[in-house]
Amino acid sequence: MSLETPAPKAGDWLVDGQVGALNWERGAGVGTVAVGDTLATFSAAGESSNGWIPVREGRGPADTSLSLYDWTASGRFLRDFGRAVGALRISAYQENRGAGTIYAGSRARGGQVSLTAEADPSPGLWGWRGQLWALASDLANTSASVSTNQKTASLSDNQFATPALGLGANAAARRVWTHTTFEIGADARADGGEDRENFNNVRGVLTKQRRAGGETFDGGVYAEGTESLGRLLLTADGRLDDWQTFDGHDIERPSTSPSKGVETNYGSRGGVIPSGRAGARYDLDGFEWLRTAIYAGFRPPTLNELFRSFRVGNNVTKANPYLVPERLYGGEGGAGGTRGAFTWTLTVFYNRLNNPVTNVTLRDGPYTDPVVGFVPAGGALLQRENVGAVNAYGAEGTADLKITSSLSLQTAFDWTHARVDGGKAAADLDGLRPAETPAVVMTAFATWAPLQRVKIIGGLRHEGERFVDDQNRLPLAAATVVDVRAEYSVSSRVTLFIAADNLFDAAVQQNESVAGLYSYGPPRVVSAGVRLAGGR
Repeated sequence: MSLETPAPKAGDWLVDGQVGALNWERGAGVGTVAVGDTLATFSAAGESSNGWIPVREGRGPADTSLSLYDWTASGRFLRDFGRAVGALRISAYQENRGAGTIYAGSRARGGQVSLTAEADPSPGLWGWRGQLWALASDLANTSASVSTNQKTASLSDNQFATPALGLGANAAARRVWTHTTFEIGADARADGGEDRENFNNVRGVLTKQRRAGGETFDGGVYAEGTESLGRLLLTADGRLDDWQTFDGHDIERPSTSPSKGVETNYGSRGGVIPSGRAGARYDLDGFEWLRTAIYAGFRPPTLNELFRSFRVGNNVTKANPYLVPERLYGGEGGAGGTRGAFTWTLTVFYNRLNNPVTNVTLRDGPYTDPVVGFVPAGGALLQRENVGAVNAYGAEGTADLKITSSLSLQTAFDWTHARVDGGKAAADLDGLRPAETPAVVMTAFATWAPLQRVKIIGGLRHEGERFVDDQNRLPLAAATVVDVRAEYSVSSRVTLFIAADNLFDAAVQQNESVAGLYSYGPPRVVSAGVRLAGGR
């Protein structure tokens, strides 16, 4: 359970600590203080674990634990200025992970700062909002090639730095009338980053260097509004965005002669894309409602997809500086309502995603690629590509029932029939299911308070079969995970809890290599902790 930040109120604070199996330790805290006319909220959290070895069958000396050490901290400063409210938020994080194989691991770190000012609309006056933000991040990541018997491994890639910087701004004006709301605004985001790595292991030495990266920009204007006509609510919005990618480059040099090498520069690309949404909701009788919507959207390719290749185990995926934005078109209809202690929703939908960015298998190893180097036996060479389209239809729903004053149940399901239309770029993918897309996902949570001070929470999540790869050759079995948690309130300020994640130690497959070895998600983890609260 994550620690939630309370609404800012001077004197509020909350701390919790937790220890458990796998040498797992976690602590978090949040508190708010008044500094003059400013409310300051500070939060921090840290976590560490020896982790688990993801390979079970066929495990060898090359396999190690998925260890974890991370921390995050933030401060938020809120102040009233008459009609307006101003907020400053600063945050930072670091995360170190073991990747489950000797020589493989990662370290990510970064920070973000944002400045926001806003005023709510009032009768006869426009409301407005403005925000500036910046974030910086860096990732160091080492990858290893592993023998098919899991006995040996060798360092295959050292991405020793991937510095990135993002800058953004948005502004909006909003007006409210008796039955109508209207908002107009603009936003922009610019990102730049570079992948710096050593690769191509020859007799234990990484013989090549690479610096690859570029910059992207996305900015647009929008307008949206609502109109209430008795039981009928109408909504509509429209956007016009400009996207750009530029300064793309790939510089490759021999490690022994860094003054020599080959530099490839990619031309600037971009365009203007419209998008929008229209919807309606009709209140039938105060208890049930109907709704419908049609929409169009887009997603430009990210810096990682354009310029950063990566390796997972023996599989190597190449970046693609020529990717274009994904385009989404769809519609949905739904219904829902509340009758006494029972609340429900049901939605059916159809979506078509044109030019989806996916990892397309080029060939199996062993193979030496001129860009990313050697792909060993048991691995595959992939590349990010825009394939033709993905067509998906399905249904999703929720149901909440308060059975008694002490027992409640919440359930949800998502059924999706998704198939690839590979187009000219990947005709061999026609009719296949997109990678990592289960047809069925179901969840259920029950909360029982048998005594005034005792609360028991049980959760279940089921995912159907899915495939690791675009070719649908590597299936992952369906899995069901059960979590349970019990809490005892010593007082209004002190709560003790014990939890078991993956209570029945289900074997949840997360990856499969061509060699047929599976990696698995976390085993059963039992933990206990305490939560302390004050101020209210």
